[in-house]
Amino acid sequence: MAADNDAVTLTIDGPDGTDEVTLPTQLVEMLAEDGESASEVVGDLAMFGCAQRIHATVHHAEGGVDPELESIEATTMDLFEDRFGATYGELTGHDH
Repeated sequence: MAADNDAVTLTIDGPDGTDEVTLPTQLVEMLAEDGESASEVVGDLAMFGCAQRIHATVHHAEGGVDPELESIEATTMDLFEDRFGATYGELTGHDH
């Protein structure tokens, strides 16, 4: 993790490459709970973002939904609950 006074840059390593995200330091500090590191904050944001996207795809799409997408959503929501100790619906107030 590289940082200066105004921004923090985090590196994301994955099986198919590396990416970086740079965010204002004050934003990361504002979102941190109970002494979370910048990496934990961005990890939480990534999980929330992915859960939100798959939820919208499955529950707010017009027409039928591919069973594979429903399976991906179920797995994502299980991983979400494992990470946060609560369901997506409990934390967002948006449940189906």
